[in-house]
Amino acid sequence: MENPRYGRTQETSRDQTAAVPQQRQDQQPAQVRPVETQPQPTGWVGWVIFAGITMIILGCFQALMGLVGIFNTDFYLVTANDLAIPVNYTAWGWMHLIMGVVVALAGAAVMMGKAWGRVVGILLAGVQALVNFAWLPAYPLWSMIVIAVDVLVIYALAVHGGEMKAFDRGDRL
Repeated sequence: MENPRYGRTQETSRDQTAAVPQQRQDQQPAQVRPVETQPQPTGWVGWVIFAGITMIILGCFQALMGLVGIFNTDFYLVTANDLAIPVNYTAWGWMHLIMGVVVALAGAAVMMGKAWGRVVGILLAGVQALVNFAWLPAYPLWSMIVIAVDVLVIYALAVHGGEMKAFDRGDRL
């Protein structure tokens, strides 16, 4: 069993320890700055890609639903007074159209790894879930699907959204 520590004489081991500079007592130790590390992409970056693509697709669907509400108010089976918030369908249509465009743009920003896209995406997914909850009596199946997907988008962006910037840099898995 060879250990280089035991193979040296006392003089050589003393010479090596003497070469280590000793800090004077009157000096302050150098402060070590924390190194900012970028999050490394993991397998969960797929959730963020899913969230970005889903935001783009849902934004387009939301905008189409808004256009239907603006131009064809007879399309929905429930009257505007039977909604959770009684508003005419034209007002709902404009709100869905604007929200759909903004959600699609935030989804594109998430795909580019932008931090503001994550924040806007989380906020808009929450707002969109609430709006679709109010829209539930008019379009129950679609509203439940959108609410479920919004919850998945919020989870992906909140927990693993920072990994997209490293993925965009080229730090592949």
